[in-house]
Amino acid sequence: MCGEMAEAAGKGFRWVKHVVSTEKAVLQMEKENKLQFIVDVRATKKDIKDEIERLFGARVKRVNTMLTPRGEKKAIVQFEEEGKAKEIATSLGLM
Repeated sequence: MCGEMAEAAGKGFRWVKHVVSTEKAVLQMEKENKLQFIVDVRATKKDIKDEIERLFGARVKRVNTMLTPRGEKKAIVQFEEEGKAKEIATSLGLM
């Protein structure tokens, strides 16, 4: 877990588990201003949106979710502000 994510987990953030850093996720970040997170399977799109906005102080435009073949829930979060996904990824040490 990244430092900021681990720190957030200690502060009562309960839905977001960790950020996804695959090649596809990085391409989405650069081209579509999106980040991917693994989240609790019980989390709703609203729960995820609220937590991401609190955690990173960035307005969320859209949240898409899916269940992975491993049984994990993945959230693809698109941000309102252009370039915000890259800024957050840099602060998490992904870039």
